[in-house]
Amino acid sequence: MAIGMVESDIPARLDRLPWSRWHWRVVIALGIAWLLDGLEVTLVGSIGAMLERPDTLGLSATQIGWAGSAYVAGAVIGALYFGRKADRLGRKRMFLVTLTIYLAATLVTAFSFDFSSFVLCRLVTGIGIGGEYAAINSAIDELIPARVRGRVGLAINGTFWLGAALGAAISLPLLDTDLFAPDTGWRLGFALGAMLAIAILIIRRDVPESPRWLLLHGRHSEARDIINRIESGAACATASSGEQDRTGRAITLTVRPLPSWPEIARALLRRYPGRTFLGLALMVSQAFLYNAVFFTYALVLTRFHGVDEARVGLHILPFALANFLGPLLLGPLFDSIGRRKMIAGTYALAGIALAATGFAFMADWLDATLQTACWSIVFFLASAAASSAYLTVSEVFPLEMRAVSISTFYAVGTGAGGFLAPALFGMLIESQSRGAVFAGYALGAVLVLAAAIVALRFGVDAERRPLEEIAPPLSAVDRED
Repeated sequence: MAIGMVESDIPARLDRLPWSRWHWRVVIALGIAWLLDGLEVTLVGSIGAMLERPDTLGLSATQIGWAGSAYVAGAVIGALYFGRKADRLGRKRMFLVTLTIYLAATLVTAFSFDFSSFVLCRLVTGIGIGGEYAAINSAIDELIPARVRGRVGLAINGTFWLGAALGAAISLPLLDTDLFAPDTGWRLGFALGAMLAIAILIIRRDVPESPRWLLLHGRHSEARDIINRIESGAACATASSGEQDRTGRAITLTVRPLPSWPEIARALLRRYPGRTFLGLALMVSQAFLYNAVFFTYALVLTRFHGVDEARVGLHILPFALANFLGPLLLGPLFDSIGRRKMIAGTYALAGIALAATGFAFMADWLDATLQTACWSIVFFLASAAASSAYLTVSEVFPLEMRAVSISTFYAVGTGAGGFLAPALFGMLIESQSRGAVFAGYALGAVLVLAAAIVALRFGVDAERRPLEEIAPPLSAVDRED
């Protein structure tokens, strides 16, 4: 039952804001979440071979793969739990809580003493990161102007690879046994990640709650105060004193309890079945591709190309740079050429490049340098594609269920495409068979190409459109009514 009604032009005012230093602060404070994720994943990927040593944790390749799967499983749990909480309690509260969980768990990881303790720490760290995805993607979409939402969303998701590059760079001195004992350097890496999280936690305290979320919960005065401050800081000339800006378009919302799970299910399966299928296809395929390759990248280099375990970071650095440049350089095209064409194109090209690289690996045509170059090309495209998947599921569903939609698609996609991938590839690599590893890469290529076809059929032309136009809120009231 509705418990009130509010009419406001605040969403329109947010969309027509000029880009300002305030937006940069939001991007930096919230986009760091992906940097932390990249740092975590790269550290584990880089130290994989080191953790196999008997004077460290003495893990097997399969156990390292399962540790990666535990991290992904934790991310799924965190996304599902905190996604619902972000819709109920607010974006800001959740992106502070989840970062705190990450901080504590990654610090404790530095004190792991065997396989069980390491896996448990990776599970809890994943819970924090998974919770971050839902709260932060929701906040970013709701705070960034519609005309640049695509490029900003892709660029922010691409910062994962700045974290990956940082993790790779850190791993070089930390894994150098001339500088640190084998069982000391990798522990320092996780401790440094916790220190970075502390700095980010301080910065995030200044990011406001989403005015769109506040409106939905009947807190119009708070939302109006926030948009007034933002406009003042951006030297914006829009009016800020009345309930409705004459140059903007107002929206009327009923203030009502959070939609129930059956209501959410009806919206996903009956109101937006095509978008639901699209989100699943994009998330499953990109999760399988990334988790399969990246969690076991160091093992491929050391087992098949003879790269010294302490030098793995040198190969991950160019790989991470290509992944960061993909969303950054291709992102503007998602706002100009459009979502549908660019999503389908990047997925299709990434799948073709993946299949070709996998075949060259099986044929033993690649050394470590060429392997890195080929992966860099594949993931220049795949990184933009994967970032567009997160952008898609965060902007094509109604406001009341945005965070839980993100978390649901992330959880299902990552659970299906990402949980088994690291363990599967760990076992394939341990078999020492290039053909077996190629079969895994071929499976990833098929999934990515299938997602490209789905994007062409069910893609949403969301470029430069307000969120409320792409998917009207469940509580929206027709003004004529």
